[in-house]
Parts: sequence; structure tokens; C-alpha cells
Amino acid sequence: MRAAASIALLMLLLLAGTASSFAAARIFCCDDQSGKQVCGDILPSACYGRAYRELGQSGRTSRVVEAPLTAEERAARAAEARRREERERVENEQRRRDQALLNTYGSEKDIEVMRSRALGDLDMTIKAAEERIAEIRKRRKRFENEAEFYRNRRLPAEVVKGLRDADYEIRAQESVIDSKRKDQQAVGLKYDEDLRRYRDILKRAAERP
Repeated sequence: MRAAASIALLMLLLLAGTASSFAAARIFCCDDQSGKQVCGDILPSACYGRAYRELGQSGRTSRVVEAPLTAEERAARAAEARRREERERVENEQRRRDQALLNTYGSEKDIEVMRSRALGDLDMTIKAAEERIAEIRKRRKRFENEAEFYRNRRLPAEVVKGLRDADYEIRAQESVIDSKRKDQQAVGLKYDEDLRRYRDILKRAAERP
């Protein structure tokens, strides 16, 4: 009786092991170099370096493994990843700038007010430099009159220095004026762009569902 029970138990264990083996079985298939399908219970050598499918016991594909990338494909993917990162960086930076613009201006009128203020400050600086030049030229005129007195004679050192210093100061103030006029152009362009961008942001916001 005990012998019969042992034999039955052994048969059950063998059957269970067989079923487990079938359940765990996998078939690997790929298309070889000629396009012919090759399969095996282990990965066929013809599938090395190629895409292949892993089939379950039911015969259905349970997993697909892509072929390894070539050096050219890896380089292309890396280049595309860099381009994508750069696009994302630019888009993120633009969003940051757009938000800063909205935080700075509450309306188009705010932009025009700040433009007028910035240009007005530059106008005042230019006017002050022009007034300074007028004062320097008056002072220089006195040295010119003294130089006329010494025509055909050696000029005194203080006259030479006065003329030289006046010319230097005039050039310095003229440089300030040139710089501020360039700033005026830059300010105008800046606020033109701010206004264009502000309107574009509001337009896109209104078009969103």
C-alpha cells in the first residue's frame, strides 16, 4: 500500500515538473539576413545583433527586442536628443521671459508710460551735456581771445592748457551725447518688442479653449 502511494506521488511530481517546463518554455524568432524566419528555444545565432520576438507557450508574442543601434543611429539619436533639449531650453526661457513681462506690465499703457519715462531720462542727460558744452565753449572763447592777443608769439602755458582742456571736455560731452542717443534707439526697440510680445501673449491666452 505504501509502495503504491509512493509511486503515485512520484508520478504527480514528474507530471508537475513537465507542466512547469512547458509553461516556462520560450521560443525566440527573428528574420535572418535573407529575410527567412528563424526560431529556436534559445536565441539562434542568426538572430545575434538583429531584432527578435519572444513567443510564449500559446505561440503569441510576449516580448519584442529591438536590434542594437549602429554607430550612425546612436549618433543620430544623440543629435536629436541635443536638439530636443535645446528646443526645450529655448521654450522654457521664453516662458520665463513671458511671465516676467506679465509681472512687469499690467497693460499696454504701462509699457508706454515706462517707455516715455526711460526716453525722458535720456533726454535730460543729453540736454545737460549740451548745456555743459555751451559753458565750455564760452570758457574756451576767452582762451581764444587771449591766443589772438599773442598772435605770432609763443602762447603762455596756461592758455595752451586752457584750450586743450576745453577741447578734451567738449569731446567727452559729445561722446556722452552720442552714447545716450544710441541708448534712445535701443530703448525704443526694446519697448517696441515688449509691446509686440505682450500683445502676442494676450492673443494666445484668449485663443486657448
